[in-house]
Amino acid sequence: MDVLYFAWVRERIGLPKERIETNAATVSDLVAELSAREERYAAAFSDLSALRVALDQELSDFDAPLSGVREVAFFPPMTGG
Repeated sequence: MDVLYFAWVRERIGLPKERIETNAATVSDLVAELSAREERYAAAFSDLSALRVALDQELSDFDAPLSGVREVAFFPPMTGG
């Protein structure tokens, strides 16, 4: 699956996108798996209330299942302007 990082999430992790193999059942499981990789991932995912997630370009929740998902995107909340 492709994992995309936007804004300060991308800056902390140091990658805009990566392809990963995972057995994670939910977004939360994926976050735990990524956070365990390295400190930069742990720092990016340290406060999930400051993050949003989209699955296949649709806004979703961290408890959403990953079965069949091809793309996961993490980004900060958007503001209007």
